[in-house]
Amino acid sequence: MLSTPLAATAVLLSALSLVNGQTFTDCNPTTKSYPGYGKGNTVFTDFTKGASTDWDEEAGTTISYSTSGAEFNIKVATDAPTIQSSKYIMFGQVDVFLKASPGQGIVSSFILESDDLDEIDWEWLGSTDTSVESNFFGKGNTTTYDRAIYHNVASPIETWHNYSITWTAESTKWYIDGALQRTLLFGDALALGGKNYPQTPMRVKMGNWVGCASAAANQPSSPTYGTCQWAGGPATFGATTWTMLVANVTINDFGCGGEYTYSDMTGDWQSIKSSGTCDGGSSSSGSATSAGSSTQTTSGAILAQTSASNGTSKTTMSTATGTGSSTKSTGSGSSTTSGGPLQATSNDGNGSKKSKYGVIDVAVIALGLGLGYLVM
Repeated sequence: MLSTPLAATAVLLSALSLVNGQTFTDCNPTTKSYPGYGKGNTVFTDFTKGASTDWDEEAGTTISYSTSGAEFNIKVATDAPTIQSSKYIMFGQVDVFLKASPGQGIVSSFILESDDLDEIDWEWLGSTDTSVESNFFGKGNTTTYDRAIYHNVASPIETWHNYSITWTAESTKWYIDGALQRTLLFGDALALGGKNYPQTPMRVKMGNWVGCASAAANQPSSPTYGTCQWAGGPATFGATTWTMLVANVTINDFGCGGEYTYSDMTGDWQSIKSSGTCDGGSSSSGSATSAGSSTQTTSGAILAQTSASNGTSKTTMSTATGTGSSTKSTGSGSSTTSGGPLQATSNDGNGSKKSKYGVIDVAVIALGLGLGYLVM
């Protein structure tokens, strides 16, 4: 329990660490440009080989690396190790091969987030080893908390799984080990007919953080009581280190790359412009799916978006692993796997249970901790 002025300072620092790391924006998107990867450009990061210049560490973050990959360690209540991709995607696909952190009150996160606070989430609670939560936000809107869905997954803390997000102007899809779990359509009621649909350039962010750090924060009279209940109760600190492990991440930008800019204040995907080239010329990122056909591949885990003139598309994923390879094609209904463990695949569903709290509301609550109960 923390109830001294020093504790109050720790609360504020921890809250700021979370917000800066995962849900905070300090820029006006209409006044600057954002570097993007570019259409067909796949970036594969193997964290078992160490740190990568494709990722930036948030202030106060220290990441350890081992043969298991990047280690996001929490030892004290103010730890919130977080990294983010150095560039943006404007629609695309991301895959992460991950083990969530154990620990009551500990939350592991893998999200896409824009500078105007559009957000697409995977989140794991250390208090349960049976599920993962999918969620989304539009422009930081937390007026309701009815968008989260829990999905059953076999021992996400003890077992490696591949979690994927495929994000386009039409839909967002969450996958676990290549199996579709959830589909959000642009016009769905939860997305307020598109108003709350994530649709601006995103960076990939991942981190491990404290959702409830003291018994005081878990009291019904505390403003953070609901967050603590969501996180499973207060975390414990001492001899134990709470660790999220990330072996590798694959990022594929469906946009035109170059630099992404906002042409107006609407935050609509049609207003996003790119200095990159799609099929030979600069264009709006929204038209990244073009007439004719286009296939681009790079080394590592490879995803190519092939678009036909009739408007249909097929996504093909080839995965490079240490001992074998795998190819999956959405739209054809076929898949082949040879040798080795599958480390980064992709593909398409709907869960059932809903949570009241997500990453953004946790951060907002944290910022309101004026009198000293540490929850992050």
